[in-house]
Amino acid sequence: MCGNSMSASLPAARKATAAVIFLHGLGDTGHGWEEAFARIRRSHIKYICPHAPVMPVTLNMNMAMTSWFDIIGLSPDSQEDEPGIKHAAEYVKTLIEQEVKNGIPSDRTVLGGFSQGGALSLYTALTTQQKLAGVTALGCWLPLRSSFPQGPISGVNRDIPILQCHGDADPLVPIMFGSLTAEKLKKLVNPANVTFKVYEGMMHSSCPQEMLDIRQFIDKILPPVD
Repeated sequence: MCGNSMSASLPAARKATAAVIFLHGLGDTGHGWEEAFARIRRSHIKYICPHAPVMPVTLNMNMAMTSWFDIIGLSPDSQEDEPGIKHAAEYVKTLIEQEVKNGIPSDRTVLGGFSQGGALSLYTALTTQQKLAGVTALGCWLPLRSSFPQGPISGVNRDIPILQCHGDADPLVPIMFGSLTAEKLKKLVNPANVTFKVYEGMMHSSCPQEMLDIRQFIDKILPPVD
């Protein structure tokens, strides 16, 4: 079982008619992002920040930590944990399905994440048959990029709005990864719906302006329905 029953979540202040599922980065938990979303929350949206399972990570000398899948290296030609990535994506799909059972259609759900979590959110959105409202991918990359077609994907999310954000001073996931990912995304989905925002001086983290941009993006695609 990938993940666990625990997640940090912010229930909607009234009846939830939309959801944001946001995946944290390597070695983190959902709590920090729960606090970040608490500052930009909307009363009709439920925010779910699940915790990744604990597993040994090759990149960190096999130390056990929270991780959605194994990371072998951080260079563009590094080997990737294909089974782990696909297994984690299946878990994320179950989270989306759980909200559908709770009465929130998948096309009223935004999937997002930071770093490793952002990578998983992009991979899941591009491979699932669940139509999503959008993706917020922060400081990340597209995993298993060679498994995708050269042209547009044929799935339900080929017109999906994507907000991709990156700090130009990121020492862990260099800005080059972000710009290459944005270029690839524009070939896979409607390029008019891909926005790549760069934050001057921001390292491998977030900043208030980025969170405001995320709120604006979510407001546009998940407006109140009543």
